Amino acid sequence: MSARSTIVVTDSDDPAVADYRSLRGAGSRRREVDLGHVVVEGRLALERALDGPLRLRSVLVTPSRHASLADLLQSLPEEVQLFVADRDVLQEITGFDVHRGVLASAHRPRPLDPAELLRGCRRVAVLEGLTDLENLGATFRVAAALGLDAVLLDDRCADPLYRRCVRVSLGWSTVIPHARLGPLPHGLGSLTEAGMRTVALTPGAFAVAVDDAAARGLLDDPVALLVGAEGPGLEADTIAAADHAVAIPMGDGVDSLNAATALAVVAAFAAANRGWS
Repeated sequence: MSARSTIVVTDSDDPAVADYRSLRGAGSRRREVDLGHVVVEGRLALERALDGPLRLRSVLVTPSRHASLADLLQSLPEEVQLFVADRDVLQEITGFDVHRGVLASAHRPRPLDPAELLRGCRRVAVLEGLTDLENLGATFRVAAALGLDAVLLDDRCADPLYRRCVRVSLGWSTVIPHARLGPLPHGLGSLTEAGMRTVALTPGAFAVAVDDAAARGLLDDPVALLVGAEGPGLEADTIAAADHAVAIPMGDGVDSLNAATALAVVAAFAAANRGWS
């Protein structure tokens, strides 16, 4: 196989790398959506994204990464442009020190219809009000690890395809299907229509302990696990609209877990009860 051609970037204002310009800050998140692309950061996230539905536009690496990832970069589709820039030039382009030395840009996929997505799903996570990108990214890793088919988000959740979320998820937020349900609890109607049992995760004293819930079959497929943001948790109306409320017993002085950890615990009980299949 012949060596793949590369484009060396020496000018941070080069329009060819506009997808990577000024990647930090809330404005950059809006810009990614407006320009119709997704930025993937890091080798592991890139490898995962290559196995998913994203269509890459380009890859931008430092010279050292160009050498260490030669096999991976050689396998890129022919239409994907490969840029190489020194680390200081990369920092000027992006606005921060990209110490992983690997970035990629992909076409932003069209939003999925939740009813369409739910067809064929047996277990999903439903997220309400998750604005923390790292917590959101971690929930996608949990979804992948514990066999969830999809992630549904309310209208307040952050963008799963924003760079930091993709990085924290190790690329899983580009692979696990997701869709917006709209405001909850109204959006839960799509889950009911799909024949799913809705289970709200809450530390409330009225909730069933997770081990008991698993033993009673409350976590059996088809199931949707509802998780709220760290701090406020699920809204009271959302909990009331769910079929069941489930709690994770905790030690004295600990009132809750963050969203990703809570989802991991409950999803692990569900997976163990069905034999991890």
